[in-house]
Amino acid sequence: MGAVVPNKQVLFKDYVVGFPKESDMVVTAGEITLRLPEDAGNSVLVKSLYLSCDPYLRSFMSKLVGSNAQSFVPGKPIFGFGVAKVLESKYPDHKEGDLVWGTIGWEEYSIIKEPQNLFKMKYTDLPLSYYTGILGMPGLTAYAGFFEICAPKSGESVYVSAASGAVGQLVGQFAKLHGCFVVGSAGSKEKVDLLKNKFGFDDAFNYKEESDLNAALKRYFPEGIDIYFENVGGAMLDAVLLNMKKNGRIAVCGMISQYNLEKAEGVFNLIHVLLKSIRMVGFQAFDHYHIYPKFVEETHRLIKEGKIIYVEDIVEGIENAPAALIGLFKGRNVGKQVVVIAPE
Repeated sequence: MGAVVPNKQVLFKDYVVGFPKESDMVVTAGEITLRLPEDAGNSVLVKSLYLSCDPYLRSFMSKLVGSNAQSFVPGKPIFGFGVAKVLESKYPDHKEGDLVWGTIGWEEYSIIKEPQNLFKMKYTDLPLSYYTGILGMPGLTAYAGFFEICAPKSGESVYVSAASGAVGQLVGQFAKLHGCFVVGSAGSKEKVDLLKNKFGFDDAFNYKEESDLNAALKRYFPEGIDIYFENVGGAMLDAVLLNMKKNGRIAVCGMISQYNLEKAEGVFNLIHVLLKSIRMVGFQAFDHYHIYPKFVEETHRLIKEGKIIYVEDIVEGIENAPAALIGLFKGRNVGKQVVVIAPE
């Protein structure tokens, strides 16, 4: 019989309409027995080390209809990407002591019933928290979206919205390493300075200071945009469509401006997709896990060589996870938002 220990959890309260609040989540002091039950099948018991706060989690707070994704269940722990240590395993591919990343509960300890979705860490010579970001799902999203969807060519012009976030900061750096001209947008002077002075973007602007997004994009891309990495949607996408070049490519990664609206904004310039032969593709990292080994090897090398820089916004303690998640939608974070549960 295993020891019974405290297991602090973040429970989902109920489905959300409009802007989410911290009170839509409840932090509770539960308990767990540190031993898998006899009928646990192929499950693994893990200790959470780091949790990842990502904008896509907002969609799970609504009742999803016609989607392959699974909504959060009221009264149950929130789930998302994280880093964990295996304490016990009945799954042959994982053993006690393994460090893994993948979907885990927002709780100090979790029993994972689908451990095939947990990935072993190939490299542990970098901060383990990187597997919530640059070496995990956001990193793969940036890599796959830019190289697989956008098929960049050296010398092309690239625009990245929400460029200081977990994905955007990497897209811009991948693009620069590929010989592209890169401009990003963000929502504060601090973030704009980060793009230009730390991440090496050619230029950047604060979209909140622009009364006319179309005019702003024409200022930065007088000859048009070859590649747009879409993280925002709404009015930003509408303005970008006016400024795309013929045969331009748009990788639709996210639309954070729309997640909390009760009625989505319209996009009125879609005719430019036809007129300019634009390729616009929505995608998720899950579609590209087959290239993860290639991605993680190349990205690890670039980090070790100092060719890629990654910025994290660290919050300590699972009790602060709800505020960290809500902060994403208010632009509070600078870089990848990570919650530290139990650092190794």
